[in-house]
Amino acid sequence: MTLNQLRYLVAIVDSGLNITLAAEHVHATQPGLSRQIKQLEDELGFLLFTRKGRSLTSLTQAGDHVLVHARRLLDEAGNIRALAANQRGERKGRLTLVTTHTQARYVLPAAIAATRREFPAVSIRLQPSDESEILARLARGGDELAVISTSGAVPNAGVAVPLFRWRRVVLVPSAHKLARRDKPVSLRELSALPLVSYESSRKPESSLRRAFDAAKLPMQLAMTAHDADLIKTYVRAGLGVGILAEMAVSPDDTDLHALPAPEALPECITWAVLPRGRVLRDFTLRLLRELAPQIDSIDVRRVAAGNAEPAWPKPPAWEDLHQLPA
Repeated sequence: MTLNQLRYLVAIVDSGLNITLAAEHVHATQPGLSRQIKQLEDELGFLLFTRKGRSLTSLTQAGDHVLVHARRLLDEAGNIRALAANQRGERKGRLTLVTTHTQARYVLPAAIAATRREFPAVSIRLQPSDESEILARLARGGDELAVISTSGAVPNAGVAVPLFRWRRVVLVPSAHKLARRDKPVSLRELSALPLVSYESSRKPESSLRRAFDAAKLPMQLAMTAHDADLIKTYVRAGLGVGILAEMAVSPDDTDLHALPAPEALPECITWAVLPRGRVLRDFTLRLLRELAPQIDSIDVRRVAAGNAEPAWPKPPAWEDLHQLPA
């Protein structure tokens, strides 16, 4: 049994039992990957997969148990490599981040640029993803760091480090009647308007939807999108009033006007989520320090490794960290 064989097993499962896709992910040939899995099954004395012809259809019950241990062994092997690289002072490597479009577009660029300036040999792979998929991807072990937002609830996967707090804004074209006022728009006023917001607003657990439901007011979603820039595009086109994260309002949006959202919409927190039991590379901690200067890197390393319980300071507000355009 080799680590490569276990890596191939995990790759096949994470690729939906598609051997061709799995082979691409691990930079192997399809025949070579199939041969290694067959050798592993011969050594173990049982099948890891059920098959129909040449296609894999599912994990066997025994294969499911092996998969759990395979992930654990691969994680520990990765930890040993990370520990050795840190001890050698190695300044190259790869960091994969999975996050939403808003974080990727408006929060991460400056932090990634600063990290790359200090670690120019590090390859950073950014994976924008749907909110509902981010923590699942992290749990599968392929990504080193997730950046995600919640309306106060702590993400329930991995080690969650609070980065900053933020609120939503109401966004309208500069010529819109609401642009002439600076006080927050009420929830009742918004209930009478068509809204353009994130795709997650359609879900029953959405904090935006819950706020309208709690006030017994209708919510008129004219359009939703995963992409904050698309929301702004359709606000400009007159499809409705935008409800989006304050971070997504940039100095370039001179034709738009942002107003404070109703107090009924709860404050949100952006989190960095790390896999549990992970030895963090130095460049990962450098990125976290850029995103959250209030966090002690030593504390992050100890908590991520499972050697301490989290006791994070209260995260600052986004508006305190960054000056929003007038």
